[in-house]
Amino acid sequence: MSKNRIREHALDFKKKIAFNKFTMNKNAQILIKERSNNGVLRLIMNDLVSKNSLSEEMINLLLDEFKSASKDESIKVIVLAANGNVFSAGHNLKEITAARQSKDKGEKYFKNLFELCSALMQLIISVPQPVIAEVNGIATAAGCQLVASCDLAIATQESKFATPGVNIGLFCSTPMVALSRNVGRKDAMQMLLTGDLISAKKAKKIGLINDVIGKNELDEAVKDLSAKIASKSSMTIKTGKKAFYVQAEMDLSKAYTYTSKVMAENLLNEDAKEGIDAFINKRSPDWKDE
Repeated sequence: MSKNRIREHALDFKKKIAFNKFTMNKNAQILIKERSNNGVLRLIMNDLVSKNSLSEEMINLLLDEFKSASKDESIKVIVLAANGNVFSAGHNLKEITAARQSKDKGEKYFKNLFELCSALMQLIISVPQPVIAEVNGIATAAGCQLVASCDLAIATQESKFATPGVNIGLFCSTPMVALSRNVGRKDAMQMLLTGDLISAKKAKKIGLINDVIGKNELDEAVKDLSAKIASKSSMTIKTGKKAFYVQAEMDLSKAYTYTSKVMAENLLNEDAKEGIDAFINKRSPDWKDE
């Protein structure tokens, strides 16, 4: 066989591989949903080709799932995970570049994209269920924002985090909102101004994540944490999560006034009565979630 013929076969083979990858990605389920018997919902990002980017499609899928979960009282905890070695690479830069071809140079698309993304981050905070980020890989830009927006986050030792927008001329302004509300100002500014990746160990130290776990222990650790939270009164968890974020935006005096009212109202609920009685009588509580 001639060298030219060999080259032609090689090119044909590469084209077939490229086409197969495209077809697999096009037909792939980019967000997988799993339910456990104890009320834990797992949402698994599965867009490996785009490194689980927060594309417009991915954001809309996540919005739909979180909205649906917020109305489902049987769901007690939500876990957000990802397949592959990248938790999320942030916004899909290829989509952003393609949008520049429109008459307004992408302005309308850009505004809609960031409004959608901001709505998702706020929804994660406002849903009544605790949301746990299960991170096994790199989380950058809006992907790092996603981790910071979750109520809890557990990561493997190999995981890394960054807000690298400054490196491509696009400051991570929206990721900054979640980041600056979770870590100290100096640490947040260092990440935002340098764009450098930080280790999971550093992420835990500055308060971006709760714990660092070995890769083989991550799944079990998140299951244990989810099960522990799911075993509590859903009414109590819902009350506490809402109060946490509301009081965080208040000054000290207003925060105490607000939370005092919340606790008084909480005591009138059946689960508070049941929980206290169970504690006094040294028995397990029978939650009614009311």
